[in-house]
Amino acid sequence: MTQTQLREEPAPRLIVFGASGRTGRAVVAEARRRGLAVTEAGRAEGSVTDPADAARLAAGHDAAVVAVYDPSAPPGTYFPAVARALAEGLPAAGVRRLVSVGLASVLPTETGELLMDTPGYPQEWREFYVGHGAGTDTLRAAAPAGLDWAVLSPAGDFDHEGVPAGGYALAPARADARITPADFARAVVDEAAAPTLHGTHTGVTGAVAEGTH
Repeated sequence: MTQTQLREEPAPRLIVFGASGRTGRAVVAEARRRGLAVTEAGRAEGSVTDPADAARLAAGHDAAVVAVYDPSAPPGTYFPAVARALAEGLPAAGVRRLVSVGLASVLPTETGELLMDTPGYPQEWREFYVGHGAGTDTLRAAAPAGLDWAVLSPAGDFDHEGVPAGGYALAPARADARITPADFARAVVDEAAAPTLHGTHTGVTGAVAEGTH
């Protein structure tokens, strides 16, 4: 290769917090399918609510994905704590990109109304919805300028039994929208490796149509 030839950019190194969960496993599998270097981070490796642990685990990586949940912790405390720890710890480790897995419940529909506030939407888990949303609000407030973040969620819900469509589309919240974990993981890894969304929460659907990825 001559000095005037362009050099191929190295593949980004990815850390996945919550790698043992359903969504985390799908993201790890998709990243490895593409030949990316992936580190799986779970509770045994450190606490995602501790900035020092987040920095230690993330060191040497280019991007991070967080898909975590702690059923023993109040959602309104846990998700903001995760956001604060990552907002502090990732930049300290030199990680500039974060993709967080969110919830459709706190995503706006086409009318601008949050999905959880639409008629007929299940309310028995509202504390969890609100806690997840508080995590995104905290990330928006706490993330420094050097941390490029985005939150992705299914536009509606996961289809754990369906066959992957092999593509996805960005979409507002819709209660009947569905996406398989494999198709969702494709969107997450795309955004971790080659960001197009910045400082926003965006829904993803598995419907294959013109303009899908």
